Amino acid sequence: MTDSLEYSALLRLIDERSAAFRSAVAAGSGLDAPVPSCPEWTLFDLVRHLGTGQRWWAAIVAAGPAETAPAKDVAEVPRELEALLAWYAESNELLMSALREAGPERECWTWWGAGVSPANAWGVARRRVHELLVHTYDAQLAAAAVLPMPADVAIDGVAEFLDTCNSTPAAWPHEAATVHYHATEGRSWLLALDGTGAWPAPLTDDAAPASASATGTAEELLLFVWGRLTLSDLKIEGDQRVFEQLIAWEPEE
Repeated sequence: MTDSLEYSALLRLIDERSAAFRSAVAAGSGLDAPVPSCPEWTLFDLVRHLGTGQRWWAAIVAAGPAETAPAKDVAEVPRELEALLAWYAESNELLMSALREAGPERECWTWWGAGVSPANAWGVARRRVHELLVHTYDAQLAAAAVLPMPADVAIDGVAEFLDTCNSTPAAWPHEAATVHYHATEGRSWLLALDGTGAWPAPLTDDAAPASASATGTAEELLLFVWGRLTLSDLKIEGDQRVFEQLIAWEPEE
């Protein structure tokens, strides 16, 4: 898990990205405004999704080691802007309090338990940072006021996605392949796909050329793996079909 951020930095980023998210929502044209990067969602839906997620993960972290996740909070969410943003701020503080109380090593349920990312509070904090990072982009896009992402956070976001979302013991159903992601800021990552699953792999000087590679800024790569950008937005080399297969893949463990 190279590029990983310290726990204290993750907690700071959760607060910073949450503030940026609230600002983007407040700057929008109203809670009924569509979110272009989340089809059929409005800004209200986006805030409800993120706030409910903060509350759910707060309960997960507070519960500690568990075989299953607690039920999600289904309480009604305010529909007036000021009240909704206050509800979201409260949701975020619930998560922050749970993470501060737990410390980075406390184990808990996670949906990525079979992958590379650890099933503990550190892994949850890192996942929530990047959920916030991308959904802040979504809110800014809806408000037509997209701001650049912090490059170091976007770099960690690419690594986190590979560690969490592209890390699985489910067998790759196609010919074995490797995928190389190269950020113009100078960082690179390799994903190996074969019968053992999908796993981030070390980059070595004597490694064979990757089956396919994608080059862009760290922000572009992050938005690509999260489905906000397409292959046409990046420089693609090698067998593009591997990326198409990876995008379409829904592994079952």
